[in-house]
Amino acid sequence: MMKLFDAHCHLQDPRILHKAPQLIATALDAGVVRFAVNGVSEKDWHLVKQMGESYPSVIPCFGLHPWYVAERTPNWFNTLKECLECTPSAAVGEIGLDKGSRGKQIDFTDQIEVFRQQLELARELKKPASVHCVRAFGDLLEIMKSMGPFPAGIILHSFLGSAEMVPEFTKLGAYFSFSGYLMSLEARKAKKMLRIVPSERILFESDAPDALPKSDLDTLFMVDGDPSIPEELQGQGGNLSSSVGTSSNLSHAVRDAATLNHPANIQNVLSYVASFLDMTKEELAEVSYKNAMLLFSYDGSKILQEN
Repeated sequence: MMKLFDAHCHLQDPRILHKAPQLIATALDAGVVRFAVNGVSEKDWHLVKQMGESYPSVIPCFGLHPWYVAERTPNWFNTLKECLECTPSAAVGEIGLDKGSRGKQIDFTDQIEVFRQQLELARELKKPASVHCVRAFGDLLEIMKSMGPFPAGIILHSFLGSAEMVPEFTKLGAYFSFSGYLMSLEARKAKKMLRIVPSERILFESDAPDALPKSDLDTLFMVDGDPSIPEELQGQGGNLSSSVGTSSNLSHAVRDAATLNHPANIQNVLSYVASFLDMTKEELAEVSYKNAMLLFSYDGSKILQEN
């Protein structure tokens, strides 16, 4: 079986936290053997820490997401630093910049200040950082150039940036992590960008519970109890092909209604990317798994502890 590494997800998200044991078990059975679980604010760092302690497969990551910058407490940075120092297995994330519809509601000067502080902390602790960027790639590149390079690595999570920027980010130590959102990008743009990303910099992620891939239902793993899916089609943590049969119209309707993504669905993203790179799924899985293992082998990491 192929081994896959979910380089960025949110299993502590309140929508799926109570389902985490089942989601992890199903994903492990499907070959997704490690999960980088990213916190987004002071309110969920303790949950990420607990998850990292409870599951050997979970790599905890602590960070303040740009959407929650306005909610930070005066002591947020010290709390973050303590979380990282008392959890040597942790990486930094999710941090970043956002000028999208939701990000526009958060002062961008504040976003930059918070982002820089966290990026500097990641450098200081020699840990990789998982970076969210929406409509702010120019700003991100400028900041990274002013502070970098980043030998411990920067994960550009759910990357949808331009092909032209890939070489610049690569020079600074970036890895490019692909989620189901890639399948919403125009195929021509996706192919152009993917072909310029160095193979040793490719990662895959689910971004669960978000970023459900645009795939036929019978190829997807569904999250039990998703209220948007008809009760008769609720699976048992696996995919629903046996429930749905061959009706492609029904498959598309249910897929479009679904809101929650399962970590095992990175297999669909893997297949999609492989089709653009003239590689087999097995070859690409092996390359991306090695990349993630190397990236997450910092001092104190679970990967180093196991070896």
